[in-house]
Amino acid sequence: MSQANPSDRRTAAPDGDPAPDDLAPDNLALDDLVGRLRAGNAAAFRTLMQAHNRRLYRLARSVLRDATEAEDAVQDAYVSAFTHLDQLRDASTLGTWLGRIVLNEAFRRLRPRPAMTEFDDVTGPVEAPSAQIIPFPGAPQTPTTPEEDAARAEMRRLLERAVDELPEVFRIVFVLREVEQMSGQDVATLLGIPADTVKTRLHRARRLLNQSLRRRLSPTLAGVFPFAGDECARIVARVLNRLGLPADPNGG
Repeated sequence: MSQANPSDRRTAAPDGDPAPDDLAPDNLALDDLVGRLRAGNAAAFRTLMQAHNRRLYRLARSVLRDATEAEDAVQDAYVSAFTHLDQLRDASTLGTWLGRIVLNEAFRRLRPRPAMTEFDDVTGPVEAPSAQIIPFPGAPQTPTTPEEDAARAEMRRLLERAVDELPEVFRIVFVLREVEQMSGQDVATLLGIPADTVKTRLHRARRLLNQSLRRRLSPTLAGVFPFAGDECARIVARVLNRLGLPADPNGG
C-alpha cells in the first residue's frame, strides 16, 4: 500500500518529547524510515507508532470487540513487527504489512482459530473467520456541557454495541471504511480481497447496522418529546385563563 493513505501520515508527538520534523512520514522517505527502524532508532519507532496507532487499534478492536485486548494486540503486533523487520520486502507496503500483523495477532487471540498469513505475505488474502472501532484515546474535543457529554457517551455506547454485533467480516470492513475513513482500495489491499467485495460487505454492514439501531431505538420512540403531568396541566390552565374560564374543574 502506498503512502497516500491519510492514516499513514498522522503524527502526534507526546508532550515534552516531540518527534523531529525530519522524521515525520511526510518528510522522510519510507526507505530511510525503515532503515532507521532496522538500526534501532527510537525516534523512528515513535514516529511510526504515532502515525499508525489509531488505525491499528481500530483494526484490532473490530476483531476483538474489547478495548483492552485491542491495545494489547497492537502492542504485541508492534513488537512482532519490529523484531521481524528483515521480513519486510518493500518499504512502500509498510502500512499494509503492519495491518496484516495486527490482524494476525487479533485472530490469534480468538483461538481456536486457524493461522492467518505470514508477516511478509502482503499479496495473499486475509481470511477472516465466518460470522459470529471507537476512537483511540486522545482526540481533542470541543467544550460541552455535562448533559451533552452524557448523551454523547450513551450514543457512542449504543453505536459500539451495534457495531460489535455485526458479523466479523462486515464489522472489520465497516470500521476501516466508516470509522477509520480508509479508501475502499486501501481496505481491499489490506484485507487481500477485491474492491467490489469491500463495497458489498460495507453495504451489508450498513444495512445490518440500520436494522439493529431501529430495533434498539423503536421501543423508546413512543416516549420522545414527552408532554404530560405538570406540562400538560400548565398549558390547560393558561388557555382556560386566556378564555376567561375557570381552571378548577369543579369551578363550574
